[in-house]
Amino acid sequence: MEATFYISALLALAATFRVVTAANAVHALLYLVVSLLAAALVLFTLGAPFAAALEVIIYAGAIVVLFVFVVMMLNLGEEAEAQERRWLSPGVWRGPGLLAGILLAELLLLLTGALPGTAGTMVAPKAVGVALYGPYLLAVELGAFLLLAGLVGAFHLGRQEALEGNEDG
Repeated sequence: MEATFYISALLALAATFRVVTAANAVHALLYLVVSLLAAALVLFTLGAPFAAALEVIIYAGAIVVLFVFVVMMLNLGEEAEAQERRWLSPGVWRGPGLLAGILLAELLLLLTGALPGTAGTMVAPKAVGVALYGPYLLAVELGAFLLLAGLVGAFHLGRQEALEGNEDG
């Protein structure tokens, strides 16, 4: 169990480092998804499967969908489409695919029982909800404001590009 935790934590750190140092946004996004999946596996090994599921559903899923929305809102034309095709070449997927494969192998070993179970105590979803809307309500509200600010900022950037494009044409 400890080996799974440490391997997942190292993968999260490596993927997060690549998020910061990646040359373009698509590469950074792929590593960010791997980083979030690794963090979810860390949560799973600590005995918080509900938090791990939320991490995968909300962060890994929502960030990918948000990125697709931003690309759709920007709609930069044929040159941008050609650049996106170059970014999504198979070579781009090697690094994140390798890290995600290691995470998948770890998860399968945990789920099949080849590795010992969690050492921590299980936390029920009701207890998480009570904590989030009880003593941690301020943190939840601040997080919601940050997400809203990010959404409004992304829409504003996309809208500015669209308005500038209409003035030229």
